[in-house]
Amino acid sequence: MKPLTEQQLRAAFVNCTKGEARRLSVPRDLAERPWDDLDYLGWRDPQAPDRAYLVAELDGRPVALALRASAGAVGQARRSMCSMCLTTHSGGVALMVASKAGRAGQQGNSVGAYLCADLACSLYVRGLRDAGIGARLHETITLEEKIRRTVTNLAAFVAKVTG
Repeated sequence: MKPLTEQQLRAAFVNCTKGEARRLSVPRDLAERPWDDLDYLGWRDPQAPDRAYLVAELDGRPVALALRASAGAVGQARRSMCSMCLTTHSGGVALMVASKAGRAGQQGNSVGAYLCADLACSLYVRGLRDAGIGARLHETITLEEKIRRTVTNLAAFVAKVTG
């Protein structure tokens, strides 16, 4: 993914108003992010833990989504799988819901997916972050194929929100 500035991030949001995009919390460490290893940039809002944001580069341009994250069940220890990168976590997967873009979103329609709660799918796929024992299923496909699958799943989720 190409590095993005705060202004580019804010301009890329498709499912919230310009005012909401202007007020949302953007990471202060954008320059230090591992851009070469990211299929998308994702972060949680430190002031509002139920808010999360995802920015993907699709067709050469950034597309950003505002998400609402479910509160994890207290004491939840069962393993869940991220629908984006297929990493399993014990309590580290959250239902992320995005209002649909445009009129559908204004009417209250939304799309949800179970994602890594820290939105670090790119790092899990590449083995740069460890989700614990048994987090990655043994697969015979290459790293490039795993990355391509994650990007395909990401593009499908964004298409559901924007379509």
